Amino acid sequence: MTDESKSYSPEEQYGLIGKLIEEVKLRRYSYQTGKSYISVVKNFLTSGKTPREFLLSYTTKSKSTMRSAYFALKFFHENILNTKFEENLPLARKSLKLPLVLSKEEIIKMIDSTNNLKHKLVIMFLYYAGLRLDEARNIKWQDVDFDREIIHLKTAKGDKERLVFLHKKLIDALRMYGVKGEGPIFVSQREGKYNKRTIQQIIKSSSKKVGIKKNVTPHTLRHSFATHLLEAGADIRYIQQLLGHKDLKTTQIYTHVANKDIKKLANLL
Repeated sequence: MTDESKSYSPEEQYGLIGKLIEEVKLRRYSYQTGKSYISVVKNFLTSGKTPREFLLSYTTKSKSTMRSAYFALKFFHENILNTKFEENLPLARKSLKLPLVLSKEEIIKMIDSTNNLKHKLVIMFLYYAGLRLDEARNIKWQDVDFDREIIHLKTAKGDKERLVFLHKKLIDALRMYGVKGEGPIFVSQREGKYNKRTIQQIIKSSSKKVGIKKNVTPHTLRHSFATHLLEAGADIRYIQQLLGHKDLKTTQIYTHVANKDIKKLANLL
């Protein structure tokens, strides 16, 4: 790859973006990753800049945005243009940002104060099973095994299936809701699956209703699930499996917010 910029005709841009979409699909990348790559590459193709000039235009943005642009260009050059991507940015490591965690009492208040049973179930799946937002909205009745008391997640991130325990409180709530044989559990009035915005709004409204001032999101409940298990003495490798983390380092973030050992230190004073 040279340092010279290259201009592409609209037809060439259209063809290259088409190839990019194909490569993203073949690799089964997530919707968000594909959307990010396509957006960055489209901007790059119309910019008329060299890769370095284009990346320099991102230096005023956040580190994560800069990293996304870098990896999008790298993927495009190596897999679409079939050229070596020679830019080697000294990408700073992501700063350690501790996850927001609610107390058990706060979560129980959220569940108890939610009158709509379907909305209550959304909160319970996010917390008692530690599901990601997409996993909750895509979960089907056939994924829930009441006899073995497990949830078999077949739509987990990265197409990795995993098993999660089926909590007794979830079993009781699902039976109250009305167990069905198949199909998505969370269906809107228009008979379509819940969208992300709906679930985000359920969590936001529920947390505000009980007076929680923190910025609570669906992922906050997943963070709380992992942290509460760790505080209760669960082995971190089991928690890693339940969360579906590929790398144990990802799960170890919860050791920074679990307070069972911090409380012990307080007792020394």
